[in-house]
Amino acid sequence: MEEQSAADVPPSRRYALGVEYDGSEFSGWQRLSKHGESERPGEETIQGALELALSFVAGHPVETVCAGRTDAGVHASCQVVHFDTHAVRETRGWMLGVTSRLPPSVCVRWCRPVPSDFNARFSARARRYRYSILNRAVRPALGRQTLSWERRPLDADAMHRAAQALLGENDFSAFRTVHCQAPHARRELQEIVVRRDGEIVEVEVQANAFLHHMVRNIVGSLLMVGSGERPEAWIAELLAGRDRTLAGPTAPPDGLVFLGPRYPAEWDLPAEVSL
Repeated sequence: MEEQSAADVPPSRRYALGVEYDGSEFSGWQRLSKHGESERPGEETIQGALELALSFVAGHPVETVCAGRTDAGVHASCQVVHFDTHAVRETRGWMLGVTSRLPPSVCVRWCRPVPSDFNARFSARARRYRYSILNRAVRPALGRQTLSWERRPLDADAMHRAAQALLGENDFSAFRTVHCQAPHARRELQEIVVRRDGEIVEVEVQANAFLHHMVRNIVGSLLMVGSGERPEAWIAELLAGRDRTLAGPTAPPDGLVFLGPRYPAEWDLPAEVSL
């Protein structure tokens, strides 16, 4: 069999994927092993599983770049990923073929061809998360993978009012983990809403980017306001003080879902990830 010459290899194309996953059984998004190496038991990642499936369908090793890395136990309804390949497949083939090679907790919701200068991370102008809390005396049985739990009654209106102090471009040092590797703590928080629907309290937040554990640390402090342990003005004081040790505890990962990034309309991506 003759070897395929460079001239016979189709040009590389870039694709964007919308990926949904339940992060409960994963060690987060980012691959912990080197590309192409098998992941060790107990250290499986979404990136590792996705790249393995993509490489099988493409017939060659594939690497991915995501819009925002999620931590262990955190979920995503529409993580956006890009990858390059010279394999010729229909977008439906990528979507269904890759999903067929993924564990049941991960699927590819859509696939779009994109220009070579599109970058899932750097082309995004915003990112959005939702944190869901079951607020009742008894822990959840149904839906527990995507729900946190708080037994103390919460005042969602007080939490919402307190959270508005975080809007705008600020130094969020009070809400970043000590392990955060970002060069600075300034982020633009564009929207934060706290609402109650029956027994569920939701915190939905959008920013240009987030620090490590930023959303969970904000929620942990808002829970102290909602329970009456701290006054509403305390959130503004924490922000101004820039001291992580004075803020509330980090909320558990269970209730956090990455809703997805937001891109300018010029990239022609689905409406749920477009501005």
